[in-house]
Amino acid sequence: MDDKARIQELHSQLSGWLLDAAYPLWSTKGVDPAGGYFERLGQDGKPLADRRRSRVTPRQAYCFAMGPSLGWRGDAAGLVQHGLDFWYARFQRPDGLFRTLINADFSVADDRAVTYDQAFGLLAFNLGATLGAEWRAERERQAHELLQAVLKLTKRQGGGFENGVPTSLPLESNPHMHLFEATLAGCEVCADGGLWRSLSDEIAEFALAHFFDGHGLLHEFFDEDWKLAAGIPGRIVEPGHQFEWAWLLLRWAGDRHPKARAVAMKLIDVTEANCIRDGLALQQVLDDFSAHDASARLWPQTERLKAGALAARLTGDAKYFAMTVSAAQGLLRYLDCPIPGLWYDRIDASGKLVDEPAPASTFYHLVVAVAEIGALARLG
Repeated sequence: MDDKARIQELHSQLSGWLLDAAYPLWSTKGVDPAGGYFERLGQDGKPLADRRRSRVTPRQAYCFAMGPSLGWRGDAAGLVQHGLDFWYARFQRPDGLFRTLINADFSVADDRAVTYDQAFGLLAFNLGATLGAEWRAERERQAHELLQAVLKLTKRQGGGFENGVPTSLPLESNPHMHLFEATLAGCEVCADGGLWRSLSDEIAEFALAHFFDGHGLLHEFFDEDWKLAAGIPGRIVEPGHQFEWAWLLLRWAGDRHPKARAVAMKLIDVTEANCIRDGLALQQVLDDFSAHDASARLWPQTERLKAGALAARLTGDAKYFAMTVSAAQGLLRYLDCPIPGLWYDRIDASGKLVDEPAPASTFYHLVVAVAEIGALARLG
C-alpha cells in the first residue's frame, strides 16, 4: 500500500476513534455538571478531583466548537456555552483577563493571568462564533473585549508580549504561538477579519525576527531584550513547538511570504532529521540535538502529524506523505487504552507507555491533528 492510500486508512481510523469514542466520552464523563470540564479522566473513565487550569476550559470549548465540522453530531453549542459560562464565573479577573488556576472547590488558587491562557480564550471565542448566527455576535464581542485587555496589559512597548500579569522572566516564545493561532482563526471566521489579520501579521513578523536562528531551530526562552536566555534555558528546543510553529507559518504565509514558508519548511526538515527516535518526536532537545528530555509526550506527535500533512498538501512532496504516515502511526500508540476515547500522555525514555490519567488539555491537539490529516485525505 502506498503512502497516499495509507493516509486514507489512517484518517479513517483516527476519525472513527474521535467521533465514535473520544467525543462521546469527553462530552459526557469529561463535563462537570457543576460547571466547566474536568481536568483529567482516569484510565477507568472516571473524573479526578483536580485543581482546574484556566487553559483547559477554552481548549475543551474549542474542541466542541470544532466537532460539527468534523462530523460530530453532539450538542456543540450547549457544551461550549457550559464551559465559557464557567470560565467567566470562576476565572475572570476585574481587569478583564482570566486567572490561571482554581481549586477543585472552585476557590482561587493562583490569581496570576498568563498570556498563554488568554490566547486559548481568543481561540475558543473565534471558533465558537461559527456555531450559528445566534452565537456570533456574543462570541465576537467576547473575543474583542479579551483582545483589548491582552493588548493593554500584556503587550510590550518594544514588541512582543509579556508572559502574563504580573510580568516575569525569562520571556517565552510559546504564548506568541498561541496568540498567532487565535489571530489566524479570527482572520478565517470573524466579520472584522482585518483586525485579526493585522495582529497576525505583526506576530508573525516579530517571531521571524526574534525566535528562529537561521539553522532551523526555534528558541523558547529569552531575556528582557529578546536575546537568548543564558545557560541551558537558551539552548532548549522543543520538537513539538518546531512542528507547531511550522504549521502556523505555512497557514499564514500562503504565496505572500516566501521567507516564512522557507523558515517553516526548514523547521520541519531539521526536526524530522534530528528529533525523531523510534518513530516518535522527543519532548526536548538542546541546540546540538542531544536529548534534554528523552520522553515522548503525545502532543508533539500531533504537531508532527499536522505539519507533515499540511506540508504534503502544499508541496505534493512524497517525503511529507511518508512523514504523515509515520506520525499517525506513532500517534496511534498512545490511543490503545482499555476504554476507547482515552489516551496515554507519555512514552518514557525507555519506550514504555506510562499508565496515568488522560489530561483533557490533550484533546485540543488530537482534534486539530485529525482535522489536518482529514484535509490531506480528501485530496485523494
